[in-house]
Formats: sequence, structure tokens, C-alpha cells
Amino acid sequence: MQRKNTKTVQIGNRVIGGGSPVLIQSMTNTKTEDVEATVAQMNRLAAAGCDIIRCTVPTMEAARALSEIKKQVGIPVVADIHFDYRLAIAAMERGADKIRINPGNIGAKERVKAVVDVAKERNIPIRVGVNSGSLEKELLEKYRGVMAEGLVESALNQVKIIEDMGYDNLVISIKSSDVLMCVRAHELIAEKTRHPLHVGITEAGTVKSGNIKSSIGLGLILYQGIGDTIRVSLTGDPLEEVKSARLILKTLGLRQGVAEVVSCPTCGRTKIDLISLATQVEDMVADIPLDLKVAVMGCVVNGPGEAKEADIGIAGGCGEGLLIKSGEIIKKLPEEELLPQLRKELLAMRIAKESAV
Repeated sequence: MQRKNTKTVQIGNRVIGGGSPVLIQSMTNTKTEDVEATVAQMNRLAAAGCDIIRCTVPTMEAARALSEIKKQVGIPVVADIHFDYRLAIAAMERGADKIRINPGNIGAKERVKAVVDVAKERNIPIRVGVNSGSLEKELLEKYRGVMAEGLVESALNQVKIIEDMGYDNLVISIKSSDVLMCVRAHELIAEKTRHPLHVGITEAGTVKSGNIKSSIGLGLILYQGIGDTIRVSLTGDPLEEVKSARLILKTLGLRQGVAEVVSCPTCGRTKIDLISLATQVEDMVADIPLDLKVAVMGCVVNGPGEAKEADIGIAGGCGEGLLIKSGEIIKKLPEEELLPQLRKELLAMRIAKESAV
């Protein structure tokens, strides 16, 4: 797909925009003031594939905690600020790699300028965030409710405030829980700005419903070449956000080094606990950075044929199963050895890849 030509923005040790790979973001749900818990969660998310991590900074104690958090975390940290401009300044002074603000809720322009001046001095990017729940009253009246056009106008108005202060190291996010409205808003704003876009469906819901909404929304947006960094917003463990984001990017051909698990639906021929097996395989490959397809099939009748396009796979039978590589049956195994043998083969493939580098 043809990516939109956006400006390049450096966020800590990562780069977005300018055709760079689409990066994955998530957000901690710990109390930022609790350094130990926040660092532990950030590092778990980084190990799972998170590229940039955001945390809320609602108090001065949370802002001060960033100094110690930054010492123990290897990926860029974004400070999420609402209302109090002093917290934005304190967060930048204590090492935040980017701040997320809405100039409209910071207050007087003098306060916004105070934030912008520090960002400019330290060359810290500002993410201007607007969502459907924070749309200005005049725009609600102009468009007779929350509309994509209103979201875009609001975001560009907020961006102009900062640009008029002589700073354009910016990232824009416009989010809505209405999937199609969110898609339309991104289509509109992509034609009006070259600032990188942070894409997500806000308040998407639980892991089940949120994944469906996010997959549809992000898929439609990213497939048009729009978006430089994404977050899958889920009501649940942030690790699920990262896993889902990786699969979305992998499915669209926008992320390498992610193993894809394909498994067949169960039917009357299934004589193995396929649901449990497929889930275990999915968990197993999450930590194996190989760009390959792993098949988990429920019977030895159609399994080998269905797994032909996979790099490696297993097909279960009655108390036994098959190990398959590149469509060829390698060996027949007792059921209890299928998973250990698959793990052994995957680890061997990983070692071979690392040795070749």
C-alpha cells in the first residue's frame, strides 16, 4: 500500500512519520506515582512488542516519578496531561519523550505558550489529542452534533495555536468510539496536514468487542496508507492491546517478525482439544520473533492440505498427530508430544535465523 507522506518526528529513540514503520503504543493502567509497578508494566509491554508507552500524569508526584521511571525503561515514555500546564512542564523537565495535551483544556494562551516554550527548548514532540467527547460547543452547534468534520476542524484549530507560537514538532490524534466517523475523520485530516497521525478507536470496549471495532477501524484507516502510530484501546490488560496491534499490522503487511497462527474451526471430525491447543500455540509464538505462519489443525484428514501454505504446523488425530513443514508431513507423534515438538522446531528455527544474521 502507498503510505501518506507525513513529516518525520523523533520520539526518544524511535521515529514515526516519513514512511517509517507504523509503531505500536499502549498506556499503563498503574498509578504513575508507583514507580515499581509502572516500570514493571512498561517493561512487560515493551517485551511484548510495544514501541512507545504512555502514562497519565495527574499530579506533581506523578511528574516527579518520571525521572526514576525513565532510568529503568528502554522505550519512549509519553506523559498524558489534562488541564494543568504546570504538570506538562514538570513532565518534560523530568524526561518525558513526548507530551499529550489538548491546548483547549490547558486554558489561557499564556499557559499553552509556557508549555510550548519548554517543548521547543528541549525539542520534545507534542501530541495534540482531540476526541469526540471533548469537542467544543461552537463546533457541536456548527455541525449539529459530533461529526467527522468537527473533529478535524477542532484538531487543526488546536494545532494552529501551537504552530502560531513557532513550533511544529507535532503529532495529531483524532479519536471517536464511532468507528465509521473515526475512519472518515482520518480520511479528511490526512488531506489537510502532513503532521504524523496517531490512530485509534477510543473507548472501543472490552477485549472482545474492542478488538472487533479496532480491527475494522484501524484496518480501514491503515489500508489507505493513513497512520504512523497506533493504539488498540481495550478495557483490559494493556498486554492485550499490544498483541492485537501486532496482529492488525501483521495482517496488513505492515509489521515483520511476528508469527501468525492459523487454526481451523472445530467440527465433528475433531478428536483433539483443538481450542486449548491453538490457544497454547498462540501464547507460545508470542515471544518468538519469526516472520512465519504456524498452522494448528484439528484432524489428520484435511489438516495436511489446509496447512500447506504454513511454514510449520501440527494436525491432531485420535491420540496422535502430525508435524508438518512447508506442506510436507515430517513425522507422526503421540498427542502429548505435539506441542513440545512444535516448540522445539520453532526454537531451532529461531536459532538458525539468529545465527544467519
